[in-house]
Amino acid sequence: MSESYDLIVLGAGMAGVASANKCASQGWRVAIVDPLPYGGTCALRGCDPKKILRRGAEIIDSARLMDGKGIDAAGLSINWGDLMKHKHGFTDPVPENMEAGLNGNGVETLHGPARFTFERQIDVDGTRYDADRFLIATGARPRPLDFPGHEHLIDSTGFLDLDELPSRILFVGGGFISFEFAHIAARAGASPVIVDRGERPLKGFDPDLVELLVTRGADIGVELRRSTSIAAVEPNGRGYIVTLDRAGVHESIETELVVHGAGRVADLSGLALDAAGVEWGERGLSVSDHLQSTTNPAVWAAGDSADTAGMPLTPVAVIEAKVAASNMLKGTTTAPNYTGIPTAVFTIPELARVGMLEAEAREQGIDLTVRHSDTSGWYSNYRIGETTAAAKVLIDRSTDRVVGAHLLGPEYGELINTFGLAITLGLTTRQLKSTTAAYPTVGSDLGSML
Repeated sequence: MSESYDLIVLGAGMAGVASANKCASQGWRVAIVDPLPYGGTCALRGCDPKKILRRGAEIIDSARLMDGKGIDAAGLSINWGDLMKHKHGFTDPVPENMEAGLNGNGVETLHGPARFTFERQIDVDGTRYDADRFLIATGARPRPLDFPGHEHLIDSTGFLDLDELPSRILFVGGGFISFEFAHIAARAGASPVIVDRGERPLKGFDPDLVELLVTRGADIGVELRRSTSIAAVEPNGRGYIVTLDRAGVHESIETELVVHGAGRVADLSGLALDAAGVEWGERGLSVSDHLQSTTNPAVWAAGDSADTAGMPLTPVAVIEAKVAASNMLKGTTTAPNYTGIPTAVFTIPELARVGMLEAEAREQGIDLTVRHSDTSGWYSNYRIGETTAAAKVLIDRSTDRVVGAHLLGPEYGELINTFGLAITLGLTTRQLKSTTAAYPTVGSDLGSML
């Protein structure tokens, strides 16, 4: 005999936990299962630990910017081991605390790899579990690479657990992971190289601001190789020889570590979804707008596990999981609202975006005006010595509403949230400028950006 539940959640990250708790609070019998420690990528292997490490880099960068302005930055350095201990102080208690919270809410916690055996049944280490519904929120894994020596790369999880930081690091791919980690590594004394097979890195962000960030990174030792692919990675005893290919011309460089930052795909291949009649691909399950599988009505998905219009962000995954849970509980077909959700690359300084890119707005025929400001000389940046900062705000002339905002600068990851609120609520620039911010703050720059 197998155990039966109203809902079984696959994946104990932030999305899975949110849906499990929501359904259990309504009296459902709920179980959640994960082969890894509870907490998911964001809390254990991504967003949170990454930004803890970034704090060390921020201190170094801030001191250097103020060198000669009252601060003597000589001799200041990151103790990587101590910084890692600080990170573990946050991450180590997460699995136990999260599991205790689930149990306290009436959710049964299971451990081990799950795979479907029938449309409404899974197997976890030889034990069968039946459920009326399943929510899949198993996240993403690094995209498979096919060049010789790809097995020598470590992924983001490995980087965030390094006991020591090598002096030479090569990052494969020009996305979030490579840029964020390279900026941390450079401030910690390493020499990072980013190899991107495209001409334009960070493609989801404003290209003008990306170029400013690339220049700022070069100034602190982050090297970017564009239109370059990896031909091979070979160990050489001291590290690795990486053969690069640019337009058919090969070049070899030595490095001590090679890090996979070339994108991620939905982590679904081990779930035996075909046994449940679930259609899926590398972008996730094929789902309706309300997040129910198009081929098995007992199965739902959220986050990286669902092929939706939502960005691959933890807040988006949580929104989707809560919407899916609500739809399951109420028998409704509500779709998530993705309007006004910001995203940021936490380099130093950070690069943030919400809404449309300039090219997207023009393609849609919007009567567009672009407020492009070099904010590097503004008081909030002069105060801390930052010389690279800019803002680009996209406004629909016909409605006076913000349709996109793109920011590069210190604390702009906070300021982008205000623009996100404006887009979500449909506020006009006149309304935004009518508010008075505390001064002097970065938030008080918003009116001038408009």
